[in-house]
Amino acid sequence: MDNPFFILFVGVAVVIGMIIGLRINAFIALISAALVVSFLAPGEIAEKVSRVASAFGGTAGGVGIVIALAAVIGKCLMDSGAADRIVQAFVGGMGQKRASWALTGSGFVLAIPVFFDTVFYLLVPLARSLYRSTKKNYLKYILAISAGGAITHTMVPPTPGPLLMAQQLGVDLGVMIGVGSLIGLAAAIAGLVFSSWLDKRMPIEMRPLPGDEEIAVESGADRKLPNLFLSLLPIILPVLLIGANTVLETRANGERAAQVKVADFTDFGGLKQAVESAEKGTLKKLQDSVDFSSPEVAAASFNMALADRTAFDTGVSLGRSNLAFVEHENRKVIEAALPEGVLATQVWETPAREAANLSKLYGNANLALLISAVIAVLLYVSNCRPTRKEFSDSLEMSLMSGGLIILITAAGGAFGAMLAAAQIGPAIAGMFGSSGGAIGVSLLLLAFGISSLLKFAQGSTTVAVITASGMIAAMIDGVELGFHPVYLATAIGGGGLFGSWMNDSGFWIFSKMSGLTEAEALKSWTPMLAILGLTSFIMSVILSLVMPLV
Repeated sequence: MDNPFFILFVGVAVVIGMIIGLRINAFIALISAALVVSFLAPGEIAEKVSRVASAFGGTAGGVGIVIALAAVIGKCLMDSGAADRIVQAFVGGMGQKRASWALTGSGFVLAIPVFFDTVFYLLVPLARSLYRSTKKNYLKYILAISAGGAITHTMVPPTPGPLLMAQQLGVDLGVMIGVGSLIGLAAAIAGLVFSSWLDKRMPIEMRPLPGDEEIAVESGADRKLPNLFLSLLPIILPVLLIGANTVLETRANGERAAQVKVADFTDFGGLKQAVESAEKGTLKKLQDSVDFSSPEVAAASFNMALADRTAFDTGVSLGRSNLAFVEHENRKVIEAALPEGVLATQVWETPAREAANLSKLYGNANLALLISAVIAVLLYVSNCRPTRKEFSDSLEMSLMSGGLIILITAAGGAFGAMLAAAQIGPAIAGMFGSSGGAIGVSLLLLAFGISSLLKFAQGSTTVAVITASGMIAAMIDGVELGFHPVYLATAIGGGGLFGSWMNDSGFWIFSKMSGLTEAEALKSWTPMLAILGLTSFIMSVILSLVMPLV
């Protein structure tokens, strides 16, 4: 059966059934679902398996290096004491009265390159130490850590979830970092306000934990720590490099260098004759679009035609491409079809474009994270003086932890690609009609809902956002949203936080490491993440309307 909705239902049922019912690893579940969907989707029988492998490889090639390097950075930050230094700086700068803000800020920064469970483990001893000093606000302190750490883990690359969301939805990493951080900051503040409110209504005293004294010693101030600038450098450097690339690329795209100007009509009469006499091909498609009543009107109508993502056969998919690139590709096709000398050749390689091309080198996420990883490793070596075996074991451990995440992420990408092959995108787009603005807002709600359902059903935020982004990516190919797809990514990220309960490993990390009972965690952790998720979704909707970025 090739009904797209039936195929979608079967694919999701396989993922949830294998993870929840059979307790099978998410990688096996996702790759199995991808194969099932591929067999049900249209296409040559000989390609049913090979296209899954190709999609898996394409996703792994896009995110594998970044995830592996981020794992190395996170481990080195922990082992070198850089993470401890960052936490001390936040607490020292804000003081004990604003300790909850310091904990949120520390979690917010550290969870960018470090996985949430590691961040929570690092900061819990500090929260317990603060309680010993103040004899109050223990629940507020541990929820503050969660508010900062959980939101950036879900919204800001290079953590795996937001990294793959950006890739699958065609979002520039710099834009994903910037918008994800902005929305994440609003959500973290909302979470901190909630933690203060709940702490007053459900005060909880700190309880002893096995090994509490040892943990406190490991995170204590007796350890030699690197200076703050070096501690922060592995985190902020890739953000600056990727951000610089985004700024320069945006500036170059803002020139709209491919647009037609009146001065480009070197032979207006010849151009008009060539277009109006065409019987087939590219110029025939221009006939209904270009009005030659005057050069000014012709230039304006030409530019409207250049913005069409599907009218011309460019040989590349323009569905989620920047408008400047769409115009560039379309004009290349039109120039090739026109007689020589009637329209000037576009000047694409402007100084701004050349600067953007250079920034694509140093702003490439793979290179930026590699430089950051080298700095983090050198920081670890200089501060800890490990033996060769200790050094090798540390790197190997970090890469092993990142390896499983790469497999899950790539399998999720393959699953999303097979849903696209099943034509689920056009099928769902048809349900919403042809209005770009309406389908855009509807897709935001749908993205949040799908991600929330997957999160509630199987527990893993990373699996939820990877699966949901693949499904949404299949739906938006060639669709005019009316806003930047980054807001779909943040809506999906918000959904990935909503509905956390006992099937979520984060629930147990929070409960057991903070000394709370399961009932107390359900009353605190679960609504906290719901607040983070809802705030992220609401902010995504608001910003898509007031700051669409298109």
